[in-house]
Amino acid sequence: MFIGEYQHSTDEKGRLAIPAKFRATLGERAVITRGLDRCLFLFSGNDWEELAKKIAAMPITDTNARGFGRLMLAGAMEAPIDAQGRILLPDYLRTYADIKKQAIVAGLYSRIEIWNDEAWAQYKTETESQSNEIASRLSELGI
Repeated sequence: MFIGEYQHSTDEKGRLAIPAKFRATLGERAVITRGLDRCLFLFSGNDWEELAKKIAAMPITDTNARGFGRLMLAGAMEAPIDAQGRILLPDYLRTYADIKKQAIVAGLYSRIEIWNDEAWAQYKTETESQSNEIASRLSELGI
């Protein structure tokens, strides 16, 4: 599982180091795509295959299903990890997530999210200020 929050810099080619503790779980085959909230999602190959199958099975007649499928599937690409433990963030994904020099790599159990560091700080501040309300809503889901 992926847990924890790390700050890393991208290099001039758009490569980003993945924390060593995440690399073993990712394995040799990782997939990166557009995420929600203007971040990027990074999945192990197996977790990506499971998600992609679910997305592909959604009805193409549903507008939301088509939009979500396009967001996730059309933006995806394999992200091999190089010998230094880095992945390449393609230009279109760096633009989508507004990642420049600094990025946050956050583990969220079965996926990794990659954020613009300023957007992550703002998101955390907003979420932390609403933590009681969020907890109340989650209790309705049995959490």
